[in-house]
Amino acid sequence: MIEKENFLSFIEKWIIRKYIPKDFDGINIDFAFAGSFVNAYDSFVTQVPSSCQIESITDSIIWNISYDDLQEIYTKTEIGNVIGRLASEDQYFKKSNRELAFLTKSAEERYLDLFNKQPHLLQLIPLKYIASYIGVASQSLSRIRKNIT
Repeated sequence: MIEKENFLSFIEKWIIRKYIPKDFDGINIDFAFAGSFVNAYDSFVTQVPSSCQIESITDSIIWNISYDDLQEIYTKTEIGNVIGRLASEDQYFKKSNRELAFLTKSAEERYLDLFNKQPHLLQLIPLKYIASYIGVASQSLSRIRKNIT
Protein backbone atom coordinates (compact mmCIF):
# COMPACT_ATOMS: atom_id res chain seq x y z
CA MET A 1 0.00 0.00 0.00
CA ILE A 2 1.43 3.35 -1.04
CA GLU A 3 1.15 6.05 1.61
CA LYS A 4 2.55 9.50 2.10
CA GLU A 5 5.52 9.93 4.41
CA ASN A 6 4.41 11.56 7.64
CA PHE A 7 7.64 11.42 9.65
CA LEU A 8 11.25 12.44 9.60
CA SER A 9 13.11 9.80 11.58
CA PHE A 10 16.48 9.83 13.29
CA ILE A 11 18.10 6.45 13.88
CA GLU A 12 19.67 6.09 17.30
CA LYS A 13 20.49 2.40 16.94
CA TRP A 14 21.12 -0.06 14.12
CA ILE A 15 20.02 -0.44 10.52
CA ILE A 16 17.04 0.59 8.39
CA ARG A 17 16.45 -0.20 4.73
CA LYS A 18 14.51 1.89 2.26
CA TYR A 19 13.12 -0.07 -0.67
CA ILE A 20 10.65 -0.09 -3.51
CA PRO A 21 8.22 -3.00 -3.10
CA LYS A 22 8.63 -5.33 -6.06
CA ASP A 23 8.62 -9.09 -6.35
CA PHE A 24 9.65 -10.92 -3.18
CA ASP A 25 12.13 -8.60 -1.43
CA GLY A 26 11.83 -5.35 -3.32
CA ILE A 27 14.55 -3.12 -4.74
CA ASN A 28 16.76 -1.69 -2.02
CA ILE A 29 17.60 1.96 -2.53
CA ASP A 30 19.17 2.92 0.77
CA PHE A 31 20.50 1.66 4.06
CA ALA A 32 20.50 4.06 6.98
CA PHE A 33 22.65 3.52 10.03
CA ALA A 34 22.73 4.89 13.56
CA GLY A 35 23.30 8.63 13.65
CA SER A 36 21.47 9.42 10.41
CA PHE A 37 18.07 10.55 9.24
CA VAL A 38 15.74 8.37 7.17
CA ASN A 39 12.43 8.82 5.42
CA ALA A 40 10.87 8.95 1.98
CA TYR A 41 11.99 12.53 1.70
CA ASP A 42 10.28 13.47 -1.56
CA SER A 43 6.96 12.28 -0.14
CA PHE A 44 7.64 14.00 3.19
CA VAL A 45 8.26 17.37 1.54
CA THR A 46 5.45 17.18 -1.02
CA GLN A 47 3.00 15.23 1.16
CA VAL A 48 2.07 12.96 -1.76
CA PRO A 49 2.23 9.15 -1.67
CA SER A 50 5.66 7.55 -1.86
CA SER A 51 6.70 4.63 -4.01
CA CYS A 52 9.15 3.42 -1.37
CA GLN A 53 8.84 1.87 2.07
CA ILE A 54 11.08 1.85 5.13
CA GLU A 55 11.77 -1.22 7.24
CA SER A 56 14.02 -2.01 10.17
CA ILE A 57 16.51 -4.78 9.42
CA THR A 58 17.59 -5.11 13.05
CA ASP A 59 16.10 -4.11 16.37
CA SER A 60 16.22 -0.35 16.22
CA ILE A 61 15.67 2.78 18.23
CA ILE A 62 14.17 5.50 16.06
CA TRP A 63 13.02 9.00 16.97
CA ASN A 64 10.19 10.41 14.82
CA ILE A 65 8.84 13.87 14.28
CA SER A 66 5.69 14.39 12.27
CA TYR A 67 5.48 16.64 9.24
CA ASP A 68 3.04 18.97 11.01
CA ASP A 69 5.15 19.18 14.17
CA LEU A 70 8.28 19.88 12.13
CA GLN A 71 6.52 22.68 10.23
CA GLU A 72 5.54 24.22 13.57
CA ILE A 73 9.11 23.96 14.84
CA TYR A 74 10.38 25.62 11.64
CA THR A 75 8.13 28.62 12.21
CA LYS A 76 8.80 28.95 15.95
CA THR A 77 12.49 28.14 16.42
CA GLU A 78 15.79 28.83 14.78
CA ILE A 79 17.24 25.45 15.81
CA GLY A 80 14.36 23.73 14.04
CA ASN A 81 15.46 25.27 10.77
CA VAL A 82 19.00 24.08 11.39
CA ILE A 83 17.82 20.53 12.11
CA GLY A 84 15.60 20.61 9.03
CA ARG A 85 18.44 21.85 6.86
CA LEU A 86 20.79 19.16 8.18
CA ALA A 87 18.20 16.45 7.53
CA SER A 88 17.59 17.79 4.02
CA GLU A 89 21.30 17.90 3.27
CA ASP A 90 21.75 14.37 4.58
CA GLN A 91 18.99 13.06 2.33
CA TYR A 92 20.33 14.99 -0.68
CA PHE A 93 23.90 13.76 -0.27
CA LYS A 94 22.80 10.16 0.11
CA LYS A 95 20.76 10.35 -3.06
CA SER A 96 23.36 12.18 -5.13
CA ASN A 97 26.20 9.91 -3.97
CA ARG A 98 24.18 6.83 -4.88
CA GLU A 99 23.32 8.20 -8.32
CA LEU A 100 26.94 9.14 -8.95
CA ALA A 101 28.11 5.68 -7.86
CA PHE A 102 25.73 4.00 -10.34
CA LEU A 103 27.01 6.23 -13.14
CA THR A 104 30.73 6.00 -12.40
CA LYS A 105 31.49 2.80 -10.48
CA SER A 106 31.28 -0.90 -11.09
CA ALA A 107 29.15 -3.16 -8.91
CA GLU A 108 32.34 -4.37 -7.22
CA GLU A 109 33.33 -0.79 -6.39
CA ARG A 110 29.85 -0.07 -5.03
CA TYR A 111 30.11 -3.18 -2.83
CA LEU A 112 33.55 -2.14 -1.57
CA ASP A 113 32.27 1.36 -0.79
CA LEU A 114 29.48 -0.08 1.31
CA PHE A 115 31.86 -2.56 2.94
CA ASN A 116 34.43 0.14 3.76
CA LYS A 117 31.85 2.46 5.36
CA GLN A 118 30.49 -0.03 7.90
CA PRO A 119 32.17 -3.47 7.55
CA HIS A 120 30.86 -4.85 10.83
CA LEU A 121 27.30 -3.84 10.01
CA LEU A 122 27.31 -5.69 6.70
CA GLN A 123 27.25 -8.91 8.68
CA LEU A 124 23.76 -7.87 9.80
CA ILE A 125 22.38 -7.05 6.34
CA PRO A 126 21.16 -10.05 4.33
CA LEU A 127 23.22 -10.53 1.17
CA LYS A 128 20.09 -10.45 -0.99
CA TYR A 129 19.50 -6.86 0.21
CA ILE A 130 23.10 -5.88 -0.49
CA ALA A 131 22.91 -7.39 -3.99
CA SER A 132 19.75 -5.43 -4.74
CA TYR A 133 21.30 -2.24 -3.33
CA ILE A 134 24.35 -2.42 -5.59
CA GLY A 135 22.22 -3.41 -8.56
CA VAL A 136 23.18 -7.05 -9.15
CA ALA A 137 21.67 -10.48 -8.76
CA SER A 138 22.58 -12.47 -5.65
CA GLN A 139 24.74 -14.82 -7.74
CA SER A 140 26.74 -11.86 -9.07
CA LEU A 141 27.34 -10.61 -5.55
CA SER A 142 28.66 -14.04 -4.63
CA ARG A 143 31.17 -13.79 -7.50
CA ILE A 144 32.17 -10.26 -6.45
CA ARG A 145 32.78 -11.38 -2.88
CA LYS A 146 34.75 -14.42 -4.07
CA ASN A 147 36.97 -12.22 -6.30
CA ILE A 148 37.70 -9.83 -3.44
CA THR A 149 38.84 -12.48 -0.97
